[in-house]
Amino acid sequence: MKQGLLLMMLLLPGLVQAAPLSQPSTVAAASGMSMQECMDNCSRCHQLCLETIQHCLKLGGAHASPEHLARLQDCAATCQASVDFMARHSDLHGSVCGVCAEACGRCAESCEKMAGGDNLMKRCAEACRRSEASCKAMSGHGHHG
Repeated sequence: MKQGLLLMMLLLPGLVQAAPLSQPSTVAAASGMSMQECMDNCSRCHQLCLETIQHCLKLGGAHASPEHLARLQDCAATCQASVDFMARHSDLHGSVCGVCAEACGRCAESCEKMAGGDNLMKRCAEACRRSEASCKAMSGHGHHG
């Protein structure tokens, strides 16, 4: 068992390096969206969602509702996963980005409803919308909205 795990660990770097690193997403290229731009949008969204979770916990009330916090957590987690999949040019990045776009859209909607005059909530919603749009482009669903 240990030898098999060791063998996998030794082979894994070679398998990762064997993946084509320069292959752009053809869907994203057709839409004018670069993978790096999507990764940047997702990274910013991930960070803002984490900040907003802490902010909402301090505010309490509806801001700290399980539904709202779950949307923020889903968005942060899928944004991070999308960045990870794109960074290693996984052939599954389009699928992950599709789920991320959905999570970002839900989170943006939730933040928009609660924002009022709260600048952090507004910034979070805006970041979610940017990430949603770029992930839709990466997933091939950019023309459905």
